[in-house]
Amino acid sequence: MENLNILVTGGAGFIGSHLVDALIEKGHRVRILDSLVEQVHGASPPAHLNKEAEFIRADICDAAAVSAALDGIDVIYHEAAEVGVGQSMYEIVRYVKANDLGTAVLLEEMVKRSGQFKKLVVASSMSIYGEGAYRCEGCDAVVYPFLRSSEQLAAHDWEFKCETCSALLETIGTPEVKPLYPTSVYAVSKQDQEQYCLAIGRAYKIPTVAFRYFNVYGTRQALSNPYTGICAIFSSRLMNDQAPTIFEDGEQSRDFVNVKDIVRANLLALDTDKADYHSLNIGTGRATTVKQIAGLLAKGFGKDIDPEIVGKYREGDIRHCVADISKARKLLGYEPSVTLEDGLAELLNWLGEQEAEDKVEKATAELTSRALVK
Repeated sequence: MENLNILVTGGAGFIGSHLVDALIEKGHRVRILDSLVEQVHGASPPAHLNKEAEFIRADICDAAAVSAALDGIDVIYHEAAEVGVGQSMYEIVRYVKANDLGTAVLLEEMVKRSGQFKKLVVASSMSIYGEGAYRCEGCDAVVYPFLRSSEQLAAHDWEFKCETCSALLETIGTPEVKPLYPTSVYAVSKQDQEQYCLAIGRAYKIPTVAFRYFNVYGTRQALSNPYTGICAIFSSRLMNDQAPTIFEDGEQSRDFVNVKDIVRANLLALDTDKADYHSLNIGTGRATTVKQIAGLLAKGFGKDIDPEIVGKYREGDIRHCVADISKARKLLGYEPSVTLEDGLAELLNWLGEQEAEDKVEKATAELTSRALVK
């Protein structure tokens, strides 16, 4: 596309700020709307805030501010959201307000401006799937399980077994057609954001794309926010010479995707209409265990600190989820370009210049006091 006027909600955040930088580098004019939540950004605006972008500090629920931010805008990237699976289970109003009401305010202001917008891209999440996809080799069947039972977890029987033949199920790539079983308030709110945007986009002929981000890591992730991604949480612990805490047995796996690949997918959405009105997984297709991540980070820091594998479990936690990215490949030409090894090396180099306040134990205590850790 030609040079555009682009609004990035949440543009001061981890993913949003990287996206702002890339859009400006492409020659687009960028406006940021961000409330600068202290839990994420600290007490003052982050140093990485791009000086070439126009910045509006306002809440996404403030209709007047959102209306002003939309003036003259061609494209919206909706990244603004409260992020934290565990915290969302007890700060319910906070998450529903920011994610659901905030998205509703944005969309209601958009529909007042018929024909103005060329594209809306919304950040969704792999958390909306709940458990990932599995396969039973013996039965030659794909299985989409719900959560493990409390009885199974209490017995420390972590893996899924086939209900027909009792064989261990094999983790496979999770496709977009998998039934959605969101297991936290955060996950439900991300599903809502995605569906609100796609529904309004279709109704008002605003080309809309929903990206289901998998486990994003990279520079600028909030190190002092104990509800952020695993890489940042583990890094915060190690930087303070504390052992990362791992629930279950550490063999649970995720798809860790570098923020640079997330940004590339967002840029690709501007260059084609093939993904319009679709939901797409953005990950790598590669499964990595939580225990492996802890080991790689400790090695990178040069610290002989083994993770503390506590054997407890958290309500709503899933066992395995890795992306099937074939749809993004087909519709966007997306291909992950940053290996986990290279991405962690860049992250560790950045971490060497950062400080982190370790708040993990306090956050775990909050969950435990509400019987969300068992």
